[in-house]
Amino acid sequence: MKAKVVIFSRQNCHLCHEAEKIVREVHSVIPFELEVINIDGNAELESLYGEEVPVTMINGAKHDYFRVDKKRFSEAVLRQHQ
Repeated sequence: MKAKVVIFSRQNCHLCHEAEKIVREVHSVIPFELEVINIDGNAELESLYGEEVPVTMINGAKHDYFRVDKKRFSEAVLRQHQ
Protein backbone atom coordinates (compact mmCIF):
# COMPACT_ATOMS: atom_id res chain seq x y z
CA MET A 1 0.00 0.00 0.00
CA LYS A 2 1.32 3.42 -0.97
CA ALA A 3 1.50 5.96 1.87
CA LYS A 4 -0.24 9.32 1.70
CA VAL A 5 1.89 12.20 2.96
CA VAL A 6 0.45 15.64 3.67
CA ILE A 7 2.52 18.68 4.54
CA PHE A 8 0.70 21.58 6.19
CA SER A 9 2.66 24.65 5.21
CA ARG A 10 2.66 28.46 5.04
CA GLN A 11 3.92 30.95 2.50
CA ASN A 12 7.28 32.58 3.24
CA CYS A 13 8.16 29.85 5.75
CA HIS A 14 11.80 28.79 5.56
CA LEU A 15 11.24 25.62 7.59
CA CYS A 16 8.28 24.72 5.35
CA HIS A 17 10.42 24.99 2.24
CA GLU A 18 13.15 22.87 3.83
CA ALA A 19 10.67 20.20 4.92
CA GLU A 20 9.08 20.04 1.47
CA LYS A 21 12.52 19.74 -0.15
CA ILE A 22 13.41 16.77 2.07
CA VAL A 23 10.04 15.08 1.53
CA ARG A 24 10.35 15.52 -2.24
CA GLU A 25 13.88 14.02 -2.14
CA VAL A 26 12.48 10.93 -0.43
CA HIS A 27 9.51 10.94 -2.83
CA SER A 28 11.92 10.67 -5.78
CA VAL A 29 13.14 7.34 -4.36
CA ILE A 30 10.12 5.93 -2.51
CA PRO A 31 6.70 6.20 -4.17
CA PHE A 32 3.96 7.79 -2.09
CA GLU A 33 1.07 10.17 -2.59
CA LEU A 34 2.03 13.75 -1.67
CA GLU A 35 -0.14 16.76 -0.96
CA VAL A 36 1.06 20.16 0.26
CA ILE A 37 -1.64 22.27 1.92
CA ASN A 38 -1.10 25.97 2.55
CA ILE A 39 -2.91 26.83 5.80
CA ASP A 40 -2.75 30.62 5.33
CA GLY A 41 -6.27 32.05 5.44
CA ASN A 42 -7.89 28.83 6.69
CA ALA A 43 -8.92 29.57 10.29
CA GLU A 44 -9.47 25.92 11.20
CA LEU A 45 -6.11 24.74 9.88
CA GLU A 46 -4.32 27.77 11.32
CA SER A 47 -5.72 26.97 14.77
CA LEU A 48 -4.69 23.32 14.44
CA TYR A 49 -1.23 23.72 12.92
CA GLY A 50 -0.32 27.41 12.93
CA GLU A 51 2.25 27.20 15.72
CA GLU A 52 3.87 23.99 14.44
CA VAL A 53 4.25 24.38 10.66
CA PRO A 54 5.46 22.61 8.77
CA VAL A 55 3.46 19.63 9.98
CA THR A 56 4.07 16.34 8.18
CA MET A 57 1.36 13.68 8.27
CA ILE A 58 1.65 10.10 7.08
CA ASN A 59 -1.65 8.33 6.44
CA GLY A 60 -3.50 10.85 8.61
CA ALA A 61 -1.17 10.58 11.62
CA LYS A 62 1.15 13.39 12.65
CA HIS A 63 4.71 12.34 11.92
CA ASP A 64 6.69 15.52 12.53
CA TYR A 65 6.54 19.25 12.90
CA PHE A 66 9.05 22.12 12.49
CA ARG A 67 11.69 19.91 10.87
CA VAL A 68 11.77 16.65 8.93
CA ASP A 69 14.49 14.13 9.69
CA LYS A 70 15.15 12.49 6.31
CA LYS A 71 16.17 9.10 7.70
CA ARG A 72 13.27 8.86 10.16
CA PHE A 73 10.78 10.06 7.53
CA SER A 74 12.10 7.55 4.95
CA GLU A 75 11.82 4.69 7.43
CA ALA A 76 8.26 5.71 8.37
CA VAL A 77 7.16 5.84 4.73
CA LEU A 78 8.82 2.49 3.97
CA ARG A 79 6.94 0.88 6.86
CA GLN A 80 3.68 1.85 5.14
CA HIS A 81 4.67 -0.26 2.11
CA GLN A 82 4.91 -3.47 4.14
